[in-house]
Amino acid sequence: MASFVIEGGSALKGEIIPQGAKNEALQILCAVLLTPETVKINKVPDIRDVNKLIELLAAMGVEVNFLGQESYEFCAKNIDIDYLETQEFRKKASSLRGSIMILGPLLARFGKAKTSKPGGDKIGRRRLDTHFLGFQNLGARFHYEADSGMYQIDASDLKGTYMLLDEASVTGTANILMAAVLAKGKTTIYNAACEPYIQQLCKMLNRMGAQITGVGSNLLHIEGVTALSGTEHTMLPDMIEIGSFIGMAAMTGSEITIKDCRIDQLGMIPDTFRRLGIKLEFRGDDIYIPSQDHYEIESFIDGSIMTIADAIWPGLTPDLLSIVLVVASQAKGTVLVHQKMFESRLFFVDKLIDMGAQIILCDPHRATVIGLDRIQKLKGIRMTSPDIRAGQALLIAALSAEGTSIIDNVEQIDRGYQNIDSRLNALGANIQRTE
Repeated sequence: MASFVIEGGSALKGEIIPQGAKNEALQILCAVLLTPETVKINKVPDIRDVNKLIELLAAMGVEVNFLGQESYEFCAKNIDIDYLETQEFRKKASSLRGSIMILGPLLARFGKAKTSKPGGDKIGRRRLDTHFLGFQNLGARFHYEADSGMYQIDASDLKGTYMLLDEASVTGTANILMAAVLAKGKTTIYNAACEPYIQQLCKMLNRMGAQITGVGSNLLHIEGVTALSGTEHTMLPDMIEIGSFIGMAAMTGSEITIKDCRIDQLGMIPDTFRRLGIKLEFRGDDIYIPSQDHYEIESFIDGSIMTIADAIWPGLTPDLLSIVLVVASQAKGTVLVHQKMFESRLFFVDKLIDMGAQIILCDPHRATVIGLDRIQKLKGIRMTSPDIRAGQALLIAALSAEGTSIIDNVEQIDRGYQNIDSRLNALGANIQRTE
């Protein structure tokens, strides 16, 4: 198990380029299973979750060719569908939540699939009903084997249909989309997720020969086709990492330029940080954050306390609420952070309280943060990263704190952030990785 040893209290300075989007990568990589032709993917993030998915695809028979500079070629011409019956597959799939998204492509192309319960962050209940209900609507039949924890699915005759999703699940929408593109007839998906990741997947599939309309809305229409061809695709920059860097700059009083951000795809993320009092400028497609001695949280027009909550797109992504919460701890003012989607994601605040932050955990979904306005700095402590996003939030807190902090279980951070220690050290941070 690896740890970060962080000497906090130093301002950072310089330019940083965000990695490719993790949440997009997990969908796009699974989509290579839909065609026997070669698919080239650029800006693939070098992170644990993505690398484990690539290993899983290779074990299934996908030919993987690393081209360098974050680019890969994939060819799924010779898939070993029997590999899904092996203990090795069960172990690999159950260690990675993103493995659930191999189901849609396998069902579409091979008419059957099998998978175990996927792994991932322990941040509360994350059900899979949307995925399976969508497959059922298309005509699939599935069976859960309680003894083995495996899901077995028969989709030998997928047919397009109308469906209203029970929730606007991003991964559920992606999975159903990938199953529907090769189904017979027309599929209509209402209450579909419309995040940029889904838009990217739709554009990629259309370049491969799919017929998807309504891209960018919550009403998607898919005309099934008989086969898909190869293509080339480039990932968006990771919006969660961009938001993390904005918050880190403010928290540490740093002057940072975030390069090549695809600002047009960030939604309300920049304005959310502006509500916390953080100054930022758009310079072309770069975001410049000047050094700030203080930043003050806005209040609502009637003077009431600001509330920042997650919501389905185009609302604020829940993956940034951990960052918002830690950044608010050194602002001037008070904010209520409302995490609606996951009931365990705020439980890391006890570590921030131990560092000196003034936070009231109201319940599993809400925390009130009373900003210290830098009058009292956080102090370094030893802590453990519970999940990807909380781990990054704790790293930001440690960079701003006085003294030495140690973060254990940084493999959680590595799951979502590419070489984060060396990249931040290049800006002037002091992060040492120890085993």
